[in-house]
Amino acid sequence: MLMAAMERLASWLLWGLVVLVIYDAFTRYFFHSGSMMIQELQWHLFDAVMLFSLSVTLRHKGHVRVDVFYHRFTPLWQERLELIASLLLIIPFSVLVIYVSLDFVHMSFMQGEGSANPGGLPYRFVVKSLMIVGFVLLALQALQDSVKLYKSMRL
Repeated sequence: MLMAAMERLASWLLWGLVVLVIYDAFTRYFFHSGSMMIQELQWHLFDAVMLFSLSVTLRHKGHVRVDVFYHRFTPLWQERLELIASLLLIIPFSVLVIYVSLDFVHMSFMQGEGSANPGGLPYRFVVKSLMIVGFVLLALQALQDSVKLYKSMRL
């Protein structure tokens, strides 16, 4: 249910990003005006879409594999490889990113970090905290997939 909500949120944010990019390009090329706030909002929405889409992509099995070998394996070995990749690569990497990000995000919150650009957006710390949220969701999705794979291989 949580992952489905993140999927919907990422898709709506992507639509918002598309509208902002079209608006920014239109005003820039036809009216020769631009806004730093609009540009930064595009970056922030792009960050959110990418971070939320990590778990969505894993959920729909859209992640990249080395298909040179993968397609030659039996379904059982494909499941084993997926389980090993989740347990030894995705989950540890997610935990590492979360661990490294905690101080980074905490410092940003404590400083009330905003944009250094004139006319930029305040509250940059909110966007930085999405890094933790995105990788927690990725780890949870990998854990859920691992449990499903383990159960299917045992039966």
